[in-house]
Amino acid sequence: MIAAPAIQSVTLDNGIRLLLLENHELPMINGTVLVRTGSAFDPPEKIGVAAITGLTLLEGGTTSRPGEDLTRRFQDLGAELDGSVREDIVSISFSGLKENIDALLDALKDGLTAPEFPQDRIDLVKTRLRNSIAHRNDDPGAILRREFGITIFGKNSPYSARMEYANVDRINRGDLVTFYRRYFFPKNVIISLEGDFDSAKMKSRIEAVFDDWKNDQPAVPAFPTAESAGAPGKYLAVKKDVIHSFFAIGQASGDYLDKDYPALQIMADILGGPHGRIDQRLRGSVDGLSVTWAPGFGHPGLFTVAGTIANPFATPQVLQAVYAELNKIRSEQVSEQELKTAKDAALNSLVFTFDNPWSILPRLTEYQYFNFPADYTQQYQKALESVSRADVLRVAKDRLDPARMTTMVIGNPTAFERPLDSLDGTAVGLIDLAIPAPKPEATLGDVTSQRRAKQLLARAQQAMGGTDKLAAVTDYVQETAYQFDASVGGAQSNMTERWIAPGYVRQDNSSGKVSVYSDGKTGWVANTRNSGQLNGVQLKQVQGDLFRVIFTLLLSDRTPTRKVNALDDETVEISDGAGQIAKVVFDSSTGLPKNMLYDAATANGTVPVLETYSDFRDVSGLKFPFKIAIALSGKKFQDLTIKSLQINTGLKIQDLQKRP
Repeated sequence: MIAAPAIQSVTLDNGIRLLLLENHELPMINGTVLVRTGSAFDPPEKIGVAAITGLTLLEGGTTSRPGEDLTRRFQDLGAELDGSVREDIVSISFSGLKENIDALLDALKDGLTAPEFPQDRIDLVKTRLRNSIAHRNDDPGAILRREFGITIFGKNSPYSARMEYANVDRINRGDLVTFYRRYFFPKNVIISLEGDFDSAKMKSRIEAVFDDWKNDQPAVPAFPTAESAGAPGKYLAVKKDVIHSFFAIGQASGDYLDKDYPALQIMADILGGPHGRIDQRLRGSVDGLSVTWAPGFGHPGLFTVAGTIANPFATPQVLQAVYAELNKIRSEQVSEQELKTAKDAALNSLVFTFDNPWSILPRLTEYQYFNFPADYTQQYQKALESVSRADVLRVAKDRLDPARMTTMVIGNPTAFERPLDSLDGTAVGLIDLAIPAPKPEATLGDVTSQRRAKQLLARAQQAMGGTDKLAAVTDYVQETAYQFDASVGGAQSNMTERWIAPGYVRQDNSSGKVSVYSDGKTGWVANTRNSGQLNGVQLKQVQGDLFRVIFTLLLSDRTPTRKVNALDDETVEISDGAGQIAKVVFDSSTGLPKNMLYDAATANGTVPVLETYSDFRDVSGLKFPFKIAIALSGKKFQDLTIKSLQINTGLKIQDLQKRP
């Protein structure tokens, strides 16, 4: 029988559950932090809140050390840090030398209790997620796993939710802060440490580190259920660029505490282990065959028979062979040898896991997280040992029904020997792999956030010089010097920009002596030799520039065609009906704009832009930043220096319209 390790378990005064396991084989310490939350608590219209919160917490710095992400701090100490967000758990794990444990714990505490969630890092994480959405149909295997779960559990289930551009675009910093405050509190956290330490001293150290973390929240509710009536039938996702077929056949399974789980695991191993029935029958025809009864923690998982059919011509025959084996195991007892082989494999795997001292505590920590019995491992081992041939037949009859299973194929149906509907005459459902196009959309805000946005803008208007003075600006002429970062060539350029309210602009760039004019709807681009209509990406860029003119942008609360919404106590999102969106972050001490974030059109698609303002100077009674640092996709791009700025010069529209 597997022996239970000598884990010390204690609940600290602030509510943190602490598990300690001494292991003096190496001068190392491994740690795990589990927070009782996950993507199952994402708002339906904002799938991705939990994921972005977890990623930004690790990568976004803290209030005491802004800009220094937690991952980098661990790397500087020669340690590893990793995090994951599942439907029902947020996990942070780390490993480092015991000599650095004090610094590691300090950094961990800082990240857990005071994350900064900077807007630029949020936007960078969202860019990565958008990129993953754009490429989610590149891998047929990934398509199969995703669509199989969605088909069985339903597209609205938290256990098969699919993130779309619209979900990502709706998420704002306020959502992350709200999610963090709701779920990251001491009584909702388990910390486990395993390694070369004295347990009593380590407990005292943890108590001292987290002593001032005392915030509390109501108990987290139970995770949503995963109810599914199943989705019997055959489904096909047409992907004509693949040379193989990818298939999955299965249904919803049970959870880890299911009394039949040990027998079901043995059944699955008999079907699909290295010497399993389906593996033997399809060897040479199917690569990467797997048969798994994968339970969930507190909710159903999936029973799946899956693999890659090397020759797509054989797709119908392979599916028929799987159906035959699933029906066979429901009709007669397995052999003694099959039972022995599967039980030996399952028991050896279990024993091997608990023979590895560095893998014991993370698994047992999850067991505590999901409130498993203290002797669950021993119960499970005993149950595996007692599984009989009769048990396997019983659970196969009770829990498997091939006629009601979901069959899914990813491939090119023109390569099949015959259509899939010929297998039993029922129609084949087509899986739509289309990715809804991204669409600019302002954050969903309520009356309170709109009122707060107007307050922030009113303060900024006064800080800039006064609402009336901003509203009185009818034109400006601005001379700007551009210095590109060395990573993008290091070139220099100068530009003269002339603007007339409400939306006329002329930009004359010294680089190539190019001039651009627009009235916000149309325009032209010209040099001394040629001219043409302003359209496409260039027109979108100029329209974005016009939307973000600082004098009118800060008066957006007075513009009927614009909406304002406070994302947090420092950030206002401004949007219009044309899809323009900008987020302005204000300095909490001065009220002046500190940053602006927006998506800019480029020839290679939209990219997130961060503008950082400094060197505010007085211009005709208004404060204006004379230095602007610009970053694209989180990387430095260029520095702008305002050489001169004149306001209300008496410009005429014809002054702007005159071509070179």
